[in-house]
Formats: sequence, structure tokens, C-alpha cells
Amino acid sequence: MSHGQIWIALIGMAVVTIVTRALFLMAGEHVSLPDRLQRALRYAPAAALAAIILPDLMTWQGHFTVGLENYKLIAGVAAAAFYLATRKMLGMIAVGMAVYTALRLLA
Repeated sequence: MSHGQIWIALIGMAVVTIVTRALFLMAGEHVSLPDRLQRALRYAPAAALAAIILPDLMTWQGHFTVGLENYKLIAGVAAAAFYLATRKMLGMIAVGMAVYTALRLLA
């Protein structure tokens, strides 16, 4: 690609990004989302977080692994169980890291 084509592509991507993100701001109160869609959007951050974290937890040493040899998955399950029992985010992080570190050191 030439320098001109690269700049055109960059400017085009910037315009598309700005327009799609600013669309709701430009429309203001003229556009309202249905209540059902607003309720569904409450779960978007959790779904995005799961989409980022789960693939990492399900792989061990570059391979898809669901078993006792996958220390990241075991630590993730322990952290999730702790959070469901106590609803303490900082404790969940501490438990997950402690379990992962212990499994790695004991192996």
C-alpha cells in the first residue's frame, strides 16, 4: 500500500469510529431504546469480560485444556466460588492468585 492509501484508510477508520460512537450523543433524546433492550444491555459488560477471560482460562501451555492439569482454570473456578459465597471482589482476586501460585509452586 502507498502512503496515500494508508492515510485514507486511517482517516476512514477514524470517521467511522467517531460517527458510530457519537451517534447516540448527536441524536440526543430523539431516540430512545426499548426497555427490553435497555435491560439486556446491562449484561453487556459481564458478557464482554467473560469473552476476554474465559479463552485464557481454558488454555494451558497453548492448548485447549479442561482438566486438573490446567492451573489457571482451577484457580478461576476457586476464585468464582469464593466470590459467589462472599461477594468480595478483592478477596476473589487474592484467592485466585493464591490458588494459582500454590498450584504452580507445588507442581
